[in-house]
Amino acid sequence: MSIETKKTFVHPTAIVHPEAEIGSGTSIGPFSMIEADVVIGDGTTIGARVTIEGHTVIGKDNQIFTGAVIGSVTQDKKYKGGITYLKIGDRNKIREYVTVNPGTDDGSETVIGDDNLIMAYAHVAHNCIIGNKTIIANAGTLAGHVIVEDRAVIGGLCGVHQFVRIGYLSIVGGNSKAVQDIPPFTMVDGHPAKAYGLNVVGMERADVPKEERLLLKRAFKIIFRSKLSTKNAVQALKTDLPETPTVSRLIKFLESSERGVCK
Repeated sequence: MSIETKKTFVHPTAIVHPEAEIGSGTSIGPFSMIEADVVIGDGTTIGARVTIEGHTVIGKDNQIFTGAVIGSVTQDKKYKGGITYLKIGDRNKIREYVTVNPGTDDGSETVIGDDNLIMAYAHVAHNCIIGNKTIIANAGTLAGHVIVEDRAVIGGLCGVHQFVRIGYLSIVGGNSKAVQDIPPFTMVDGHPAKAYGLNVVGMERADVPKEERLLLKRAFKIIFRSKLSTKNAVQALKTDLPETPTVSRLIKFLESSERGVCK
């Protein structure tokens, strides 16, 4: 028995370059524009007045809402031309008037993974890397080269400085200003952002085992309340805590920090 393939729908007012690659079952709304080098996977829905430019590859079953501008040239003043890329995975929801830029240097790229929710008016700048199952709330703004690890949450109206990393399962409160790395599992808030505790609710929802959560609570006290430098805190974590997946993830993040971590 054959399985019926969904038909692709392009609204009569949409402008789709004949060289663009549009997957089966994709829907493109009124007055949207798709340029020549764009690739859109199966089952993706493009709303009204969406613009998708440049060398942009979008995966399957994404939803891109009204007025989003995806793949327009970087706003980085260092851009000197050349081909840059934007890669977006599967099952993402990109809400109204979101803007996403590709990389700056020739051959560089911006990457967004799978199952992310990027809310209205958010901005993802050049060379950012966003993992999977993240949330960027309304008007959240990522500067260039920001890394957002899996399951992180960035509150509305947040500003994230260039080269900052937002760790796994961390949460940044609304209106915050992130100028240093946010360690995994941490809850931060403020201007600039400061650590206030562990993302307990997020860890429970992600099924982090209770014993791991207790170890992270001890780790939090060592990092943020012992008055140790980050280097000495890492050494204390290695000495005082068993080597588990969550502790190892936290240590690796701290050791690789170049901007320092929020306190």
